[in-house]
Amino acid sequence: MLVRSGATRLPPTTTSRSGHNNTTQSAKSPPFWAGGVGSCVATLVSHPFDLTKVRLQTLRKQQPTNNAWRRFQPSKMFKIMLSISRTEGVRALYSGLSASLLRQGTYSTIRFGLYDKFKWIVARDEKPTFGQLLFCSTAAGILGGAFGNPSDVVNVRMQNDGQLPAGQRRNYRNAIDGIVRICREESPRVLFRGLGSSTNRAVLMTISQMTSYDVFKEMFIAFKCSDGLATHFAASLSAALVATTVCSPLDVVKTRIMSAHLTDGKHPIKIMIHMVRTEGFGSLFKGWMPAFVRLGPHTIVTFLVMEQLKDWHVQWSSAATLA
Repeated sequence: MLVRSGATRLPPTTTSRSGHNNTTQSAKSPPFWAGGVGSCVATLVSHPFDLTKVRLQTLRKQQPTNNAWRRFQPSKMFKIMLSISRTEGVRALYSGLSASLLRQGTYSTIRFGLYDKFKWIVARDEKPTFGQLLFCSTAAGILGGAFGNPSDVVNVRMQNDGQLPAGQRRNYRNAIDGIVRICREESPRVLFRGLGSSTNRAVLMTISQMTSYDVFKEMFIAFKCSDGLATHFAASLSAALVATTVCSPLDVVKTRIMSAHLTDGKHPIKIMIHMVRTEGFGSLFKGWMPAFVRLGPHTIVTFLVMEQLKDWHVQWSSAATLA
């Protein structure tokens, strides 16, 4: 299975696992929707961990403690998941699923789709340079983050609703109901709250996730690992580790801004400084473990599903051409 999300491409004489010549596969750019579909499938697996991450990120402590780094412990994550199941029901672990799917359908479709399209435009059948990859991932991340922001606002609110006092809960029925009520009860501008943090995170996620995937994949292949499923699994899991760490501070700030009932208009950098002063440096990495536990399976499933869809697309295109 050939992963097109990175800079590495097989030479023209090499055949893919499906038996098609790589020249045939590169003759057509990959389908725009493949990454979005893969991300939606992965969301069904990772959503409970995403919800736990949001709950952890919105917890506030007024004074820093020496035990700040204990929030990295996986036991805390699973305790919160168990607590949610007991107090709100198992179904609560999938609160905001409709908004999460809507977000992946916009944010991830645009991010993955444009990344591949931009690579196809700037490099065609040649190996993209690092500068070209950086440009493609940055541009795709900006547009994906911007278009996915409204559904992200609803998603964060629906996931965080369960731990709010009863009088402060929004009780959105689904993603569409959330968007309509925000426009009606607050303002359409609220749908773009946290746009700067969301876009910056999308850029960092696209760069760190896709570029590091290629680096780890090449490293594993250099150690005589076969370019197969095991290598793809290890490379995507390693990329998830890098992406989680790089994106965590902005992800925490973005969640705080989006989940707030009111915003004071502070710049994300000022919010980070305030958090470090009042809650400790570790507050920037609140929810790191559930974020990694979420992003690991999410990245793996996304890439595997996306590549299978691309493989089917190549087979269908080849069959249609021969017909």
